[in-house]
Amino acid sequence: MPEIADIFRRYGAEYLERFGAAMLPSHFRALRDLAECRTESFGGHLAVCDHCGIWRYSYHSCRNRSCPKCHGNDTDRWLNERRRELLPVSYFHLVFTVPKELHGLIRTHQRVLYAILIRAAASSLMDLARDPRYVGGTIAVLCVLHTWTRAMVYHPHVHCLVPGGGLSNEGRSWLPARKRFLVPVRALSEIFRAKFMELARRALPDQMFPESVWHTPWVVYSKPTIQGADKVLMYLARYVHRIAITNNRILSVNDDTVTFRYKDSRKRRWTIMTLSALEFIRRFLQHVLPAGFHKVRFYGLLAPGSRGRLPQIRELLLSTSPPNPHQTTSATPDRQPAQAQVKPSTCPQCQVGSLVVVLFVPFRRRAPP
Repeated sequence: MPEIADIFRRYGAEYLERFGAAMLPSHFRALRDLAECRTESFGGHLAVCDHCGIWRYSYHSCRNRSCPKCHGNDTDRWLNERRRELLPVSYFHLVFTVPKELHGLIRTHQRVLYAILIRAAASSLMDLARDPRYVGGTIAVLCVLHTWTRAMVYHPHVHCLVPGGGLSNEGRSWLPARKRFLVPVRALSEIFRAKFMELARRALPDQMFPESVWHTPWVVYSKPTIQGADKVLMYLARYVHRIAITNNRILSVNDDTVTFRYKDSRKRRWTIMTLSALEFIRRFLQHVLPAGFHKVRFYGLLAPGSRGRLPQIRELLLSTSPPNPHQTTSATPDRQPAQAQVKPSTCPQCQVGSLVVVLFVPFRRRAPP
């Protein structure tokens, strides 16, 4: 089965020749790391089974956060940590988007405007939730930045997972939201637009912003998590340590083209798309974030300074109402990754002995693809 790494190895040099002068450092590194992932470039280690004596060599991973082959354990760990933070209440899933007129500007000023996008979404949501007509207290907000559609088209937006309620101002009682309503999305959209534009103009005072953004709807989606917050967490976890597309969606690489499948949200069915190899690389790399940028951020009751109150809030909720059967709480055992049933060091040949590392092969960087 073809992989993204295969595409980068075959066409990376041509891509660099044509676009290398305009590439961001993070894009260049992603192109290099993914092409060399689990090859001799990153070194490896030699192990021997203490039962059957078989020798096994393993290459090391690149650990680039955009790589679809790395971070499986990190994803499971992140998901389990978020599950332990869930409260025994209903949850809401919100998505904040910006109009197409701003896409080019955001892509040009990624580090600044991505941060503002996340901050404006969380701030507008928390401000409106404090209104006594809706929640009347402080809510918890988990924000995850995505920049793609299923076809890898550039589309920056923020996913938010929010419990249905908040902590009162005095911090002694939980104020539940309505069953299927958190805040009015039309008002939320207008507040989000105003906050984003204010912060963006302050950060980029010399930049001209199109006036049409004030007359274009800023779509905000808000729905209760009918199947439970865990379903949303599982979706978000897939892309916390990778981006846009996985290897199993790539169908073929032939005649300088890449064919992959994606789910068309309008037709509600899987569709096949074929792109030139260079266009595929371009679409993939445009979603690589600037080095050190945090795509996951926490606000309100989940902010680092307030997260210590979650156990007390959970006890308060459990003492006043029965647990919601659709929610995962800290009392629910963490789901273990599938590979946890077989120890990573177990010999794949005899399934009895353990692989003992006897030699490390050092990191050896080669030239870019």
